[in-house]
Amino acid sequence: MRAGTAFATLATIVAAATAADVDPIVIKGSKFFYKTNGTEFYIKGIAYQQDFSSNGTISGGTSYTDPLIDSKICDRDIPLLTQLSTNTIRVYAVDPTKNHDDCMESLQNAGIYVIADLGEPKNSINRDTPQWDQEIYSRYTAVIDTFSKYTNTLGFFAGNEVSNAPNNTEASAFVKAAVRDTKAYIKQKNYRPMGVGYATNDDDTRTNLADYFDCGSPSDAIDFWGYNIYSWCGDSSYSKSHYQERTQEFSSYNVPAFFAEYGCNTVTPRTFQEVGTLFGTDMSKVWSGGIVYMYFEEDNHYGLVSVGSDDKATKLPDFAALSRQIATVDPTGVAMASYSPTNNAQACPSLGTTWRANEKLPPTPSTQVCSCMLQNLTCVANSDIDDNDIQTNFDFLCDPSNGNYCSGVTANATTGVYGAYSMCSASQRLSWAMDSFYKNQTANNPDNTNPCDFKGAAKKQTPKVDSGCKAVVSQAGAAGTGVVTSAPTGTGSGSASASSTGAAAITGVPRFDLGMLQLAAYVTVAALIGAGMVVL
Repeated sequence: MRAGTAFATLATIVAAATAADVDPIVIKGSKFFYKTNGTEFYIKGIAYQQDFSSNGTISGGTSYTDPLIDSKICDRDIPLLTQLSTNTIRVYAVDPTKNHDDCMESLQNAGIYVIADLGEPKNSINRDTPQWDQEIYSRYTAVIDTFSKYTNTLGFFAGNEVSNAPNNTEASAFVKAAVRDTKAYIKQKNYRPMGVGYATNDDDTRTNLADYFDCGSPSDAIDFWGYNIYSWCGDSSYSKSHYQERTQEFSSYNVPAFFAEYGCNTVTPRTFQEVGTLFGTDMSKVWSGGIVYMYFEEDNHYGLVSVGSDDKATKLPDFAALSRQIATVDPTGVAMASYSPTNNAQACPSLGTTWRANEKLPPTPSTQVCSCMLQNLTCVANSDIDDNDIQTNFDFLCDPSNGNYCSGVTANATTGVYGAYSMCSASQRLSWAMDSFYKNQTANNPDNTNPCDFKGAAKKQTPKVDSGCKAVVSQAGAAGTGVVTSAPTGTGSGSASASSTGAAAITGVPRFDLGMLQLAAYVTVAALIGAGMVVL
């Protein structure tokens, strides 16, 4: 073997050994621990993504730039991150089709873990028109597939500030279903344990949200809780900033809680006085650290560095202030061996004017169940139907004054009533509604000679239900409001099938999210828990 080849091989082996040397983080009760030595782990994090606002939306369009695919940028920024004692970064949207090996390895070599939100601007749970369907499920699980191989992937957020007012709290049922199903997916795929959590904003819904995502079956509940809080501004204090109240509220929480975003900038330059308090004795018994918003300077002026047209990063005054503050903190926590958790899961909030999400969650998206449904239809939407036609036809078919054609595809998160096919794609759900209309008109309106026309948006087919689908179709029922408990057979690959319960209730017109409408309410989804993590 040539010397150069031997050296390259040795370098590869050494790099691989170094990359594998990150210490897994485990969860026990409401705390994170280093698995190897059992000391408590505190997140010293930075939000790391350009063109994202503090609520996870993108500025300037629906496209986004994955921050972990350009090794040159990562190599530029990682040394600066280490100067801030960073051990965790949060990224808001990643492209699961791209290669992240170089950046993830460089981060791992620097001892930096990654928290990845699961959504992206055009494909996430929208607070105004919430849906948990095949398309979003496929997006979320693709991110999990891509990042599961990296031992410094801490975990994922399944949502970020989705419900932010009492009148949209029903959206939380769809996010909690995403938590349930992504946790089940990780287990089903035999990936190493990785947690799924939720990040909330600081408003009047905070208590109900924290209780709702933690209550009920552990398989449905979050593994950790992220809190986006900007109440410490300028020369504040533990009590004045309301940090004391929040700490008291979370003192009985049974899973790890941390600040998923912090760093108010109403007073500039920021001094980050809150860092000493967050990691001090008053708060470190309850909170597992936090993530400063944010690394890149944008129009909202939260940046620690400014990137010029030459792609060089220049430190801003906030960088120096954070560097000084973070260097002074070194929380010791407790030892895992001597820690005995005593907190229990929260009780679910009561339904009422300030809380509208039922404990009963939407069904698990299943490509197999939806495929079975389509086989059983006579009238279906054209395969090339566009977004506007989908919405126009939904508006007509799901208007109660025109009939009851959408019971099998609508979802009511307040009553906990979900159509058996409410988790299918928009075009599949429209096909169900079109077929319901077609059957009604064929039976009751002989004057309508072409009830499957829909101005050229639909076509007829011959129903042909595979033997493996007969139980699904039977259980869903003619109205699509039954309970599907059977897993289809022989219909191809798809998501894991879970029971889907429904009843004849329509909450409104299903919406098909159209670009900027979804962007305006876009809230990402991600979550955190240790690399190679084990929940104890």
